[in-house]
Amino acid sequence: MTDGLDQNAPVEEGGTASSTSRLTELETEVLGLFVQLSRMIGQPRSYAEIYGLLFISAQPLAMDDLIERLGISKGSASQGLKFLRTAGAIRMAYVAGDRRVHYEPVAELRHLVTGFLRDQFLPQLENSQARLDEIAERVRKLPAAERAHVSRRITMLQSWGKKTRKFLPIIVKILEA
Repeated sequence: MTDGLDQNAPVEEGGTASSTSRLTELETEVLGLFVQLSRMIGQPRSYAEIYGLLFISAQPLAMDDLIERLGISKGSASQGLKFLRTAGAIRMAYVAGDRRVHYEPVAELRHLVTGFLRDQFLPQLENSQARLDEIAERVRKLPAAERAHVSRRITMLQSWGKKTRKFLPIIVKILEA
């Protein structure tokens, strides 16, 4: 795999991890896949690694397990877990006899897409509308010769935003149902 995970980390024979921080070959490949996917949506690598390890793990994992297995800092783990919980990608899980907080993935695609659209995409879309309004104001101040072309493009962007803001909440509601 070429996504920067430590390919030289020791792995026990048969591809199973020991009780130390080593990842199996399978885990390494799954994490690499999630890192690759996270790049498409502009999310930090550590978020993808945390989700990927939780996704492939048979049991829920505590934050310190994630830190040890992934070799990430406590701050990265904490921030990643907070983001993933807010996005609805993971949830807390009870583990009998262990007082630590454990996490497991929410593996239903519908929940993942809904959380991403609701918590990441919609707020960015609203923020871009304010910025687009500022740009439109600047276009009005351009000389007439320059203004016509740019104004058409800005109007096009405003139309795209309006349509997206109209239909995206409907899509989110459908996915949530």
